[in-house]
Amino acid sequence: MESLYLLIPLSAGLVLAILAVFGWAVHAGQFDELQDEGQRILEPDSPGLDADQGAATTAPKESTH
Repeated sequence: MESLYLLIPLSAGLVLAILAVFGWAVHAGQFDELQDEGQRILEPDSPGLDADQGAATTAPKESTH
């Protein structure tokens, strides 16, 4: 019986923490435009390279040892 005095407030605190995180996610827009995210994975990726990270123009030289 004494353990209930600890477990009930802990479980109530956990529920409040979960509700707070869920409320933050809704407020931050985490659940907006769900269809766009489903379509995004089907589109080809952009290269995402900076100007100085372009592909090499010449092949590396092979050593003859």
